[in-house]
Amino acid sequence: MGARKRLRADKLKEEKSLTAIAQLNNSSVSPRKMRLVADLVRGVEVNKALNILQHNAKDASLSLSKLLRSAIANWEAKNEGKSIEDEKLVVETIEVGSAGMLKRIQTAPQGRAYRVRKRSNHVTIVVGSKDGVSSTN
Repeated sequence: MGARKRLRADKLKEEKSLTAIAQLNNSSVSPRKMRLVADLVRGVEVNKALNILQHNAKDASLSLSKLLRSAIANWEAKNEGKSIEDEKLVVETIEVGSAGMLKRIQTAPQGRAYRVRKRSNHVTIVVGSKDGVSSTN
């Protein structure tokens, strides 16, 4: 490996150690409802985000708070010896994408049937220190 490649690899390794990722697959909440809650905590400091999710009445906030705790635990596993308060952890990104649909049929008048689509989603949270965030929040 050349010197430039090694420097680039070391730089990427350092950047990856500043962030932690957690994923939730096939959540039974629809993506639209999950995005409403995810928009509340995007770009917010981690402890404040957990507080927001804890006091939110929507069902999606429970699964998002569990996922955020998982991302924090992943960050702590990567960065042993560092504390969350000193590093100012921030929710860098939250991506909510649609997953598979369960297609069901509901009876309708005059012998017809309506299709019911039960949607599910995938959520990815990236948590990192405030120094690694490029936004000016």
